[in-house]
Amino acid sequence: MHDVNLEIGKDIFEENRKLADRNLNLLDKYGIKSFDFMGAIGSGKTLLIERFIELRNKKVGVITGDVTGDDDFRRIKKLTPHVVNINTGKECHLDAHLVLHALEKINLKEIDYLFIENIGNLVCPADFPLGTHKRVCIISVTEGDDMIRKHPLIFQQSDAIVVNKVDLAEYVGVDIDTIKRDASSICPNTTIFFTDAKNGRGLDEFFRWIEEG
Repeated sequence: MHDVNLEIGKDIFEENRKLADRNLNLLDKYGIKSFDFMGAIGSGKTLLIERFIELRNKKVGVITGDVTGDDDFRRIKKLTPHVVNINTGKECHLDAHLVLHALEKINLKEIDYLFIENIGNLVCPADFPLGTHKRVCIISVTEGDDMIRKHPLIFQQSDAIVVNKVDLAEYVGVDIDTIKRDASSICPNTTIFFTDAKNGRGLDEFFRWIEEG
């Protein structure tokens, strides 16, 4: 257990940053590449992690985060034993303290990659870095082509954007070029990928970015 002294009036964001640095140092010690997968419910975060494990033959650990339940945990558990579930109760994001405790339950000597599947929304996770090397925001075309304009902060704080379910764009009236223009305007330095995780489209490019990251 770790003692965290949060005094009244103390900057909770600063405390989170300190713990995030602690997490990152721990992961660096074991040579683990780590990724915070943020994004709305149903965007495809879990499926992208599953596909990476299935297709890339890597030693992977996963932390799944949800307000309640263990559906994603049970899916990932079928593919790797190195998985921990976090339920936040009422909180709309994971934080570095929760991740620190989850890392205690993973044998870090046995993994080369760590994926943290954050709570499903496009607001709260942006303010709480977890101590990963990269942050990835995943959206699906079913959420509309205005997501980047509506929630710019989380995309600006991401190292990559994955626009998933592109096979459905024409059926839901979404213009992929609009998403590209918004990304170029709002977060021009963020790498963007277009995927159909269910059918495998675009995965190789995204997974190479992960491996090279």
